[in-house]
Amino acid sequence: MIRNIVKIDEEKCTGCGQCVTACAEGAIAIIDGKARLISDVYCDGLGACLGECPEGAIIIEKRQAEAFDEEAAKKHLEQHQMRQIPEKKSSNKEEALPCGCSGMMERQLQPGNSESRPTTTESQPSQLGNWPVQLKLVSPQADYFQDADLLLVADCVPFAFADFHRQYLKGNPVVVGCPKLDDGQYYVEKLTDILKASTIKSLTVMHMEVPCCSGLSRITEMSLAASGKNIPICDVTVGIQGEIVNQ
Repeated sequence: MIRNIVKIDEEKCTGCGQCVTACAEGAIAIIDGKARLISDVYCDGLGACLGECPEGAIIIEKRQAEAFDEEAAKKHLEQHQMRQIPEKKSSNKEEALPCGCSGMMERQLQPGNSESRPTTTESQPSQLGNWPVQLKLVSPQADYFQDADLLLVADCVPFAFADFHRQYLKGNPVVVGCPKLDDGQYYVEKLTDILKASTIKSLTVMHMEVPCCSGLSRITEMSLAASGKNIPICDVTVGIQGEIVNQ
């Protein structure tokens, strides 16, 4: 049949992933760094993703395509989310973790504690106060989210911004992720769970200046709206040379 369906210009696409989070049917995915239509049957052709593309890389065209299958799209989305969402953590912190990995064990650290190893006058103590830090791994019910000023940070930021520990991390819990390489919809749902389960006082979002990284800001906005909370947000853009570009 001839019908409306999205068309993605791969030359313009930067792989930011904003169209992925905007598509309620899960018809679009980031593959090899570019947004791609997974299957015609998952696309309803309504174009909810158009306004979310900062590069104007998506249009609606009329062409021969299979009919939109709402049930198939729903099943596809559910299966995709099941693959992304890890098993919920037991309320008993002593029980085995889902992956059997001790690196996922929730713990609170003592920033600046360097008694276990010698330091030089040039070294700076770590200000990391929580573990794990990956957004996929943290528990929404973690104690360190209560009455906290939370940092949501793109993976590359601490590498580019040399003074990250002193200026931002000190005294604040942090979660990190990559809006380009990871599942944006899962991030929205996980961050929403954290906001609902906690008493977070403020949220600082830090991302790189590259277009694909700005998706973290959109994820934050969607999560805040879904949580129903009124939490002040500070959006910080870091340049690839390590400077603060915008705040």
